[in-house]
Amino acid sequence: MDAQALKKLLENVKSGEVSVDDAVSELKKLPFEDIGFAKVDHHRNLRNGYPEVIYCQGKTVEQIKAIVARLMERDNNIMATRAGREVYEGILELTEDAVYYEAARIVVIKKRELKLTEKVIAVVTAGTSDIPVAEEAAVTAETMGNTVNRIYDVGVAGIHRLLANQEALMQANVLIVIAGMEGALASVVGGLVDKPVVAVPTSVGYGANFGGLSALLTMLNSCSTGIGVVNIDNGFGAGYLASMINKL
Repeated sequence: MDAQALKKLLENVKSGEVSVDDAVSELKKLPFEDIGFAKVDHHRNLRNGYPEVIYCQGKTVEQIKAIVARLMERDNNIMATRAGREVYEGILELTEDAVYYEAARIVVIKKRELKLTEKVIAVVTAGTSDIPVAEEAAVTAETMGNTVNRIYDVGVAGIHRLLANQEALMQANVLIVIAGMEGALASVVGGLVDKPVVAVPTSVGYGANFGGLSALLTMLNSCSTGIGVVNIDNGFGAGYLASMINKL
């Protein structure tokens, strides 16, 4: 429950539409709602500025639907990450407003339209194979109300492709740079721009890539300044962090 929902509840009590007992029951769920297998954090929007996001991997469709149903009682946008099509089809049974971004593996339910920022987040990938992680970052940032510019397949193996997009890189307020293999792209971009770079190592690569560990270590050891690194394949975390920076 955010400040707007709390104000509406108090107005309904005053008008008699909601009883005092019902209002007290609703306020008891303000911090979180215990539904047995999960404790739904209704307070997160008020505390952190964005509602709880559902991480679907490891949850059953029925568990996800139950969490979505509770979140839908509030007037907030809902985002479910790492969602397969079966999750999307399950959520569709609750609402027709669900949209599935297949490449990003994200389901979004828009309860309210957010005004997009004038400041741009650029999402940059080294290769086409990095696009699923990039789309997770891009859709997350867009759902949180940011303008996103996608610049894909501009890795260091053909660095002229990156330099051809230098103007777009310079115009971004925050950059999310996504790369597998040796992960060098973040360092190169960091050396070209005067804005913060959120680097995302991906698990794309051959055996000695160690599932993204080589890219992670390269990004952590970057000699370029202004680079922060999130976990391997964590497009959601990068999009969320970039949104927070973009709205400062």
